[in-house]
Order: sequence, then C-alpha cells, then structure tokens
Amino acid sequence: MTTPATSAAGQPTFYDLVGGEATFRVLVDEFYAGVADDPLLRPLYPEADLGPAAERLRLFLSQYWGGPDTYSAQRGHPRLRLRHAPFRVGPAERDAWLHHMRRAVDALGLPAEHATTLWEYLQRAAHFMVNTFDEAP
Repeated sequence: MTTPATSAAGQPTFYDLVGGEATFRVLVDEFYAGVADDPLLRPLYPEADLGPAAERLRLFLSQYWGGPDTYSAQRGHPRLRLRHAPFRVGPAERDAWLHHMRRAVDALGLPAEHATTLWEYLQRAAHFMVNTFDEAP
C-alpha cells in the first residue's frame, strides 16, 4: 500500500508534513541508538538485535501519524499497554525512554510546531505505558 498524500479531509497528514517514512526512520534509529547502551532500558528488549523492535516502532508511529497501515496489517490492533504488560515500566523507565526520545526528536530538526506536536504525543504515550509505581528490585 502506498502512503496517502492527503487525509480523508483532503489535507496533508502529519506523516507527510514531517517528511514521511524517512523522518520516522531517523527518529526511531536515533532513539534506539540511545536505548542500545542504556542499562535500564536495554534489558527490556529481549531480542539480541534491536532491529525488530525498531521496525515495529517505526511502523506504529508512521501509521499513527497518517502513513501506511502496515503496522495493523502485520500485527493487528496496537494494544500498546497489553503488548508492554510483561515488562516493568515504572517512572524511571518512562523517564529514560523520554530522554532518548527527546534526543531523537531534536535530531530531526523539525519546525517547532511539528516538533511540539510529536513531542506532546510521545510524552502522553510514555506516561500511559507506566504499569507500576513500585521501586525497581
């Protein structure tokens, strides 16, 4: 399936406005470059290679912002909290995730309004994913 040039309302999607697939690839690559060496987050990714996790995140974010529906076609409904339930996601993990994602968003060099829109969503998503407030063992 090709990326739609406009939304159902005939307006360009956020995905298109920020540069489409290439932008989301840079965002996710930058994010996982930080995660790869993060002692708190890296253990949350059971695969030896972060590539599959990066691909899933890129597909999800692309679809969320109006790009191709490849994520849903391959994996079904996102069910983000359910998919992350097996992993301890507390305030420390959330904050580490946001730290790396902030760096990744900044690396995009987006116009301020687009960077703010993206960042506000990522902050809400990170807070939504917290599934424990217990201290880490």
